[in-house]
This record gives sequence, C-alpha cells and structure tokens, in this order.
Amino acid sequence: MQEEIKRLKLEKNAVILAHYYTPAQVQEIADYVGDSFYLAKVASKTDADVIVFCGVRFMGEGAKILNPEKKVLMPDLSADCPMAHMVADGVIEQMREKYPDLAVVCYINSTAYLKCKSDVCVTSSNAVRIVKSLPNKNIFFIPDKNLARYVADQVPEKNIILNDGCCPIHARVTAEQVLMQKQLHPEALVLTHPECEDEVVKISDFAGSTADIIAYAASSKAREFIICTEDGVGYKLARDNPDKRFYYPQPNPCCADMKLNNLEGVLSVLKNEDKEIIIDESVRKAALKPLERMLELTK
Repeated sequence: MQEEIKRLKLEKNAVILAHYYTPAQVQEIADYVGDSFYLAKVASKTDADVIVFCGVRFMGEGAKILNPEKKVLMPDLSADCPMAHMVADGVIEQMREKYPDLAVVCYINSTAYLKCKSDVCVTSSNAVRIVKSLPNKNIFFIPDKNLARYVADQVPEKNIILNDGCCPIHARVTAEQVLMQKQLHPEALVLTHPECEDEVVKISDFAGSTADIIAYAASSKAREFIICTEDGVGYKLARDNPDKRFYYPQPNPCCADMKLNNLEGVLSVLKNEDKEIIIDESVRKAALKPLERMLELTK
C-alpha cells in the first residue's frame, strides 16, 4: 500500500498532510506532519494539485478555504471534531451587541460557518500572541473554553469571554489521573495541552500546543514525561527521543475521529479522487478573511 500511495502521489501531483493525532502508519507516509497551525501554513503554500488531508473535517475545510482551485480529499469524511460545532446559535450576535468593540477570536478547530462569523482565527500555538496583538479589549473566544481560560491567564489585560465548548478528549483528562501517573513515575515532567481542564494545567510543568510539547520534550534534560494530550503524538515523541519514556493519563486520551484515518483510506482517495471537501464560494470567501488575518499576524 505504501508503494502504491507513493506512485499515485507522483502521478497526480498530490501532497499528503497528517495531524500528529492520526495513526502512526499515516504519519509515516505523509509528506508533512504537524499541528493545526503548521498544516494550515503548509496548505497555504503548496503547489500540489491534490491535497490529501489526514485529520478531521475542519482541517480539510481549512485547506480548501486557502486553496479553492485545488482538490482537497479526506480519507474519511465522517472524521469530525465535536468541539468544532460547539457555539450556540445567535450567541456571537448577542456578544457583538453587548460589547461594541468585540473581537471574535475563533480557534482553528471550528467549522467554516463559525469562521465566517469571526474576526481572526488562532491555533493553540499562536493564540496568546494574536490575542495580545489585537487592539480590542473585549475578546469572545470560541469554541474552546479551556484554551480561552489559558489565554486569559497569559493576557490579563484583556477581557476574555468564555464560550461553553471543549474538546471531549482533553476534557476527560483529570488531575487525579495525572497524579496517579506521577506516583508511578515521580521523576516525570507533566506536559499538557491547554485544551485540558484548568486543574490539569495547574499541576503541569509545561503547557503548550502539540508542537510545543514535542519541542519541549526534545530539548529537556528530563528522561520521563507524562503527556496530557491525544496519544497519537506518541509516535513522533518516541521516534525523536528513543532514550526517553512517555506516559499518558489512563485511560489513554484517544480521538476516535482522528483514528478513522488509515492507509486504506489514503490509497482509496488517491485512486478515486472522491471524498472531496466542497465549500460554497460565499462561505469560503467569508471564512478566508480570519484565516488570512491569522497568517498575516504570525508572519
């Protein structure tokens, strides 16, 4: 399958992008592996005719928004992110009425529809930097309340208004689970994604995006780590740090949607060029503005 995927990729001038949370076999055959911010930048610059996006639907939508002339395919169109939809109807409009200077800051983990209603997109890698740079005092951060709370702690000069949404996978990690691992591995440092609950972030040695966690683990002199994010990142951590050990809160944080990506799906979409992301052009243009502003602010 790997050889056939490589052949079809060359034949069709295709590029394969994969998120760190996809299965190891998918990351192995991808041209680019990264977090949402890195993959959004890659998608904005690729000269491929076909983009195969191994992730969840909002990522494929983001690639299509940035590349309307390209075919964007996903190995499984049912792979979705529950958090991407977690903004109640009408709440953005209500907030804009309440706060005239409001900036709606939209985590990239959101639908194209929600991006249309936003002023700027952010990722966990750049959220603090972008919110700091905005002239607005009042920030409605959608959809993730946990990342919003983390940003609020880093940017106290802003009024960060939380939305009632979260990543179910990260939100299931508890401080008790982390402390149990800490008892088993007392020398291990706790590295946490800010989508986790505040109680977990507060007992961590480091909090940051998936890419930040990977970089921290690589540069740290520590030899053991408790990783509080989706367990797909373990492939990259183990490959880059064969002399280090990585543990996870139990049960392992695992996103079933990310795991829908597999070699069979990649091969199938390359062969058939089906399972394509289609976005209405008016929606695409509206959703493009906050994505472009994010890329501009992080140059």
